[in-house]
Amino acid sequence: MHNSWALAAVLSVMATPLLACEAAQIGDLTVDHAWSRATIGAERPAVFYVRITSAGAADDALVGLSTPIAGMPMLHETVVTDGAASMPHAMSIPVPAGQTVELDPGGYHGMLMGLTTALKEGDGFDMTLTFEKAGQVTIPVEVLSMRADRSSCADAD
Repeated sequence: MHNSWALAAVLSVMATPLLACEAAQIGDLTVDHAWSRATIGAERPAVFYVRITSAGAADDALVGLSTPIAGMPMLHETVVTDGAASMPHAMSIPVPAGQTVELDPGGYHGMLMGLTTALKEGDGFDMTLTFEKAGQVTIPVEVLSMRADRSSCADAD
């Protein structure tokens, strides 16, 4: 009996990284590599990154985000003008037909403002993405270290 409990514990720990790299499908879109960075506290915003791949013949657009861990999730784009970076709000992020779009550091990304709690490395949360044509899909998000620059799922590709 004791050995079966230990085996179950080991298997549950081993399964965690697989869940973090889970893909979600909605229509012709595949959403994967969802990740965020740990935060110092809940007062500062967190980030959200993801990869969206379209296998369809029609363009779509990411138009919104929602998550139980943030009161105000928004789409942003990093823009550098004369050497100064800013992150203006993006009303939508185009997802061209047959192409892959990555929300990543230095480009399009999600800003998670009004956090309900600090994000800790190794934790996870759900994010719902709303697309103009495809609708809504929810995906688990992996919380990586504050210094992470890409999803650990990228190593598995």
